[in-house]
Amino acid sequence: MKGFQGTEAAGPAHESCAHMEERMTERNKGKRLAKYVSDYVVFDLETTGVSVARDDIIEISAVRGRNGQIVDTFSTLVNPGRAIPDDATAVNGITDEMVRDAPEIGTALSGFLEFAGKEVLVGHNIHSFDMNFVYDAALEQFGKKVDNDYIDTLYLAKRCLPGLKSYRLTDLAAYFSVSAEGAHRALNDCLMNQKCYEELGRLLSGIRMDLCPRCGGELVKRNGKFGAFFGCSNYPSCRYTKNA
Repeated sequence: MKGFQGTEAAGPAHESCAHMEERMTERNKGKRLAKYVSDYVVFDLETTGVSVARDDIIEISAVRGRNGQIVDTFSTLVNPGRAIPDDATAVNGITDEMVRDAPEIGTALSGFLEFAGKEVLVGHNIHSFDMNFVYDAALEQFGKKVDNDYIDTLYLAKRCLPGLKSYRLTDLAAYFSVSAEGAHRALNDCLMNQKCYEELGRLLSGIRMDLCPRCGGELVKRNGKFGAFFGCSNYPSCRYTKNA
């Protein structure tokens, strides 16, 4: 659903202001890692729109990776309890009829979280999109924080391929000659991104990166009151620094 370009769909009329504020509070997510790991779960969502506060998940898919190979998959449509906007259907092809008999978010999310366990999660643009949808839904449904560490292939791609004109998942797939057939359905995007992640991992092995010894995030150069220093990219959850 990250390809959605239309007007953000309005949320359910019964959603209270207090609930909206709770969704928008700072999330205590896991750490965003800037490295390759061989054991992971790639996941992707399709949603009714791009607003975490007002839109809903309509598909969750995931694949488990072990040493470059997919060893297990998970996929389910989700009944959002509301009509799916035409703009969303135009992107992912998911209709009201398709989700009519699908599980509601509590059941679907429970299945995904059981599948994911404590694995490192991998996805494209998940730092500001998918992780937030999952985090908020888990907090709302179960009072549970999703604190898995995660790797965003959007950030890896920008680090490994600084000259690429566009960093959409389909563009990344084209660069690596990975098939983008069926893009914007969650499981197809997972399969596509798993291959891209493995390719990025190979490129990453030849790039020198300073990683935070506490959380594995990339150290970035910053300017402070007393001059330049290196700070963790996971600030403020990680406040590690070292002299430049």
